[in-house]
Amino acid sequence: MNVLVLGGGGEGIGRAISRAFASAGAAVAVADIDPDRAIDAAEELAGSGARAVPLTGDVRSRSVPDALVAATVAEFGRLDTLVTVVGGQVAFVPAVRLHEMSDADWDLVYEMNLGYVARAARAAIRAFLTQGQGGSIVSVGSVTGIMAAPMQAGYGAAKAGLASLARTVAAEYAGDGIRMNVVACGAIATAVANSAQPADDVPEIPMRRLGVPDDAAAAVVYLASPLSSYVTGQSLVVDGGVTVRGPFAT
Repeated sequence: MNVLVLGGGGEGIGRAISRAFASAGAAVAVADIDPDRAIDAAEELAGSGARAVPLTGDVRSRSVPDALVAATVAEFGRLDTLVTVVGGQVAFVPAVRLHEMSDADWDLVYEMNLGYVARAARAAIRAFLTQGQGGSIVSVGSVTGIMAAPMQAGYGAAKAGLASLARTVAAEYAGDGIRMNVVACGAIATAVANSAQPADDVPEIPMRRLGVPDDAAAAVVYLASPLSSYVTGQSLVVDGGVTVRGPFAT
């Protein structure tokens, strides 16, 4: 399997996903806005025996997703799986109520969480159709796209749109063997998330722990693998039970 991970160089969920695919025997193109992170991640994977290549680009630039897909195909000969990890809000724009959110911040959150994903998916689908053997797209989403998202209206709306995009891609391209799914994450303990929301300030979690990046990574690899060959257009929730808890304390 040849995989392109957009945002695969950071020390949080992206790096965990890159490592998980490498451990599963995949060749991994690690794309990151920071060339040093991309190189470091690729060297780490190569050190474990995996085939890996670093790629650099800002996915918010409209031409970059196409270029990253093309570079992956040129390096590996084909693309089998696209993973989109880049996203977030509270680390990049203020957490405020909707009427206080500026147009610039809304646009930034939209581009980081949905706009670039649509362009990357389009590029990957074109590659899959050219290759003629199907393919898989897995996007890292959020439970804020399923539940209300107070103080994160732009982020929640974009993640809800991401789930809708996956359903539409699933319906349009199932006959071509192309699947798209979302991993909807709850509270995952990463350096960025912890700096934005301290561990003692997270909502009550039925499993009584924060998620870790490997929890998200395992779900992503599952949705990219033949184990999920009959699964498409779905949002797999990885949240320790937050979205299914009852309204009263137990």
